[in-house]
Amino acid sequence: MHAKMATLRLWDKINSHSRRRGLFKKGDSILLAVSGGPDSIVLLDFFAKHARGGGLKLCVAHLNHRLRGRAADTDESFVKNLGLSYGLETVTARVDVPGLAKKMKMSVEHAARRARYGFLLKTALKKKCALVATAHHSDDHAETVMLNLMRGTEPKGLLGIPVKRKMSAKGKKNVFVIRPMLAVSRKEIMEYARLNRLSFRKDKTNEDEKHTRNWLRKTLLPLIERKQPRFRSRLLELSEKLSKLICSKYKGPYRKFSPHLKLPDA
Repeated sequence: MHAKMATLRLWDKINSHSRRRGLFKKGDSILLAVSGGPDSIVLLDFFAKHARGGGLKLCVAHLNHRLRGRAADTDESFVKNLGLSYGLETVTARVDVPGLAKKMKMSVEHAARRARYGFLLKTALKKKCALVATAHHSDDHAETVMLNLMRGTEPKGLLGIPVKRKMSAKGKKNVFVIRPMLAVSRKEIMEYARLNRLSFRKDKTNEDEKHTRNWLRKTLLPLIERKQPRFRSRLLELSEKLSKLICSKYKGPYRKFSPHLKLPDA
């Protein structure tokens, strides 16, 4: 596919999805969560190229979890330089996640998530950003549904990743996390990065199948898709139907879990 065609196609999907769900509008201040991986780099490229025309005020945020030694430090430097190349202010911080996990008596994964969202909320409030954009995509959504199902979950767990949710504490200024890229797939993201020659960092821990999500993504889902190639789409359809069912019945506390996704073509 030609670079221009792939670019416009992905932009159109993100814009259409964002308009339909009311994720952001002209004049909004948005904090971009950028890890340095391909997903967040495409998120950054999209918003940076739409900032002026959309009247958006952007800031980049990166948290070094101190989990991968020099590689994590290199990721941090990479994001700093990338933010500079786009002319955007970039805020970075470091957290001893292994130490936090031990102190809080929780898994490293949960400690990392708590540290990451805590940092993003704190930075958003400091930089007066009402929105925090993360780079979760449709494959992440399908994997989350499957992971929740495997672990055992309430019905809301089958709704996957919410498109938008409030993340600020009670009494604080409202800050919402938004997922503009839930309408596109990992394949589309990688194609966009390749055709637009975007550099990104690779996290080798994403290849380690001792982590259940990695095993699910690299082994289980491909195995299922040999028999049912549209299995991920079926999971998205299930989340959509269940979301509408729950929201029509409970009209309140369950609404924040509602993805209301339009399924991607690819």
